[in-house]
Amino acid sequence: MPDNSVLPSRKADHIKINLQEDVSSSLDAGFEEIHFVHNALPEINLEEIDIGIELFGRKLKAPVLISSMTGGTPEAFEINQKLARNAQKYGLAMGLGSQRAALEDPALAYSYKVRSVAPDILLFANLGAVQLNYTYAFDHCIKAVEMVQADGLFLHLNTVQEALQPEGDTNFSGLLKKIEIVCKRLPVPVFVKEVGWGISGKTARQLRDAGVIGIDVAGAGGTSWSQVEYYRIMDKNKKRLALDFRNWGIPTVESLLQIQKEVPGIITFASGGIRNGLDIAKSIRLGASLAGIAGQYLRAASISEDELDRLSDYLIEGLRITMFGTGSRAISDLRKASLIKQGDRKSEF
Repeated sequence: MPDNSVLPSRKADHIKINLQEDVSSSLDAGFEEIHFVHNALPEINLEEIDIGIELFGRKLKAPVLISSMTGGTPEAFEINQKLARNAQKYGLAMGLGSQRAALEDPALAYSYKVRSVAPDILLFANLGAVQLNYTYAFDHCIKAVEMVQADGLFLHLNTVQEALQPEGDTNFSGLLKKIEIVCKRLPVPVFVKEVGWGISGKTARQLRDAGVIGIDVAGAGGTSWSQVEYYRIMDKNKKRLALDFRNWGIPTVESLLQIQKEVPGIITFASGGIRNGLDIAKSIRLGASLAGIAGQYLRAASISEDELDRLSDYLIEGLRITMFGTGSRAISDLRKASLIKQGDRKSEF
């Protein structure tokens, strides 16, 4: 049986480290290498631009996902409540942190429950996929969804993090078949997400064939969880190893491009190194349905709800101005806007 005291302590460590230390990847997400072709005469009114979308029966005012972060501690409860209120106010989607802590200690379930303050948002439950090799099964997945009244489930993949954690679970063998069983039985969509190292086109195809509805690429370029674990590790050799993996992973843009090539049409979320509305727009143009941001929202939530409002305003206004500058009246138009690669001004795609 797991030590139920370990998970809340780890969750608290993760929050503290993300807020106090530099845990960014040394890789660039890739957004600086692509640019929109400017439209000097868009023939549209900025005030009439519509950035809303509909996904899984939920209407979103903007294609933004407050990415999975935390749960399982009193501090996490406060953070999740603030994030959920912001998602409700601005019409955003939200992913919860891994709910393993609440499944192993039901007294912690309260820290994940946000429906009372966010009845209309697109909400994703979350479990580590590897737990399907450590006594977890379909019943745990449905409990996680029902616990928070979620619209879908994230199964996250985090091999490098687990390998570096002192208490990590590293048996990933035979996992695809178990993910397939969950996909066949669960009544809500199943997404697979990384935690910051990206998903390749080949892996995305395997997951699609297993029944996964969509992929959150969570590429390299944002938070590096090898760096987060570096600050928790006591063993000197393990700390050296954690530093070695700061530049590990598939950059977010590369992951998006691979998946669109290998599995065209699959629902894709982009996260990892998205800093502003311009990056959100580039993600949408590269095939993502939503662009996810975690670190900035965590830092804003640690300050105040006003700071969260300022962040959402900043991101949304940046997206709207980008659409104005490309002549895009709606998200469907943005998906067709011309992009060019840095250093190749003649190559549009």
